[in-house]
Amino acid sequence: MLNKTTYISVFSVFPAALGFVNNSNTTMHFVTEFVLLGFHGQGETQIFFFWLILVVYLLTLLGNGAIVCAVKWDRRLHTPMYIFLGNFAFLEIWYVSSTVPNMLVNMLSDTKTISFTGCFLQFYFFFSLGTTECFFLSLMAYDRYLAICRPLHYPSIMTGKFCVILVCSCWMSGFLCYPVPIVLISQLPFCGPNIIDHFVCDPGPLFALACIPAPSTELICYTFNSVIIFGPFLSILVSYMLVLRAVLRFPSSAGKIKAFSTCGSHLMVVSLFYGTLMVMYVSPTSGNPVGMQKIITLIYSAVTPLLNPLIYSLRNKDMKDALKKVLGLRINQN
Repeated sequence: MLNKTTYISVFSVFPAALGFVNNSNTTMHFVTEFVLLGFHGQGETQIFFFWLILVVYLLTLLGNGAIVCAVKWDRRLHTPMYIFLGNFAFLEIWYVSSTVPNMLVNMLSDTKTISFTGCFLQFYFFFSLGTTECFFLSLMAYDRYLAICRPLHYPSIMTGKFCVILVCSCWMSGFLCYPVPIVLISQLPFCGPNIIDHFVCDPGPLFALACIPAPSTELICYTFNSVIIFGPFLSILVSYMLVLRAVLRFPSSAGKIKAFSTCGSHLMVVSLFYGTLMVMYVSPTSGNPVGMQKIITLIYSAVTPLLNPLIYSLRNKDMKDALKKVLGLRINQN
């Protein structure tokens, strides 16, 4: 049942680890699992959401998987821009897979439970992959800056070796950022209730379930989120400000249109991803209703990965030609 809470004695797992003293010979208990309520609704509503999100998930895997295969198999796409795009698509596959499969299982489950360890593992991978996405978006903006503002130096700067270093740095940095917030939040005492009115293990609901207030930990985590979000975002802004300045100096209108077309897709993805991300995690006092938080999270965690292949590929002739070979489909060229 949804209101069932499982507890475990603190003395059998964390004896005095969190500094709690049992002066009155009473035993404190900690939850060993959480309940993810997900989207509210009766059976038919749950089934509708299940099939809708399942279709979105499968299309996301298909679209991003096709881009990964196209970049791998088409030698014309073995350039830094497409290598970054291929890694970004591969990242999106894992990003959406960190939450959606468990969400689908919970929709069909009566208990909707997730273990304490499983909750924080989901927390870690979801936020680490999201952080890696921020870094890749910044890297792709930097690549466009070099290609447009320094075209003569681009081949000597963006060498194959440097490209590999940048890609590895994004992956490693993304996964090395979040152990500290995870450890801080996991050390808070969760002694009940254990119901999270969300479909992912998110820091906001977890802070709300802690038995004691943790303003310093909340401040550290929200400051950390702000730095991770705004750091790459400011890098993207600077890159595109320089690109805009360079494009406006182009003598021909055709050159300006081509440059804006090249950057337009990336800017659309950045706007969609960062817009929803900032609303959720930059301000701890944003006061969004729970239902709105779920919708915003669903947009950047499931809808954006679905739209990215369409945004990046349909306006790119080389990618469309490569996708024809991968999917065996006839794609109309405008």
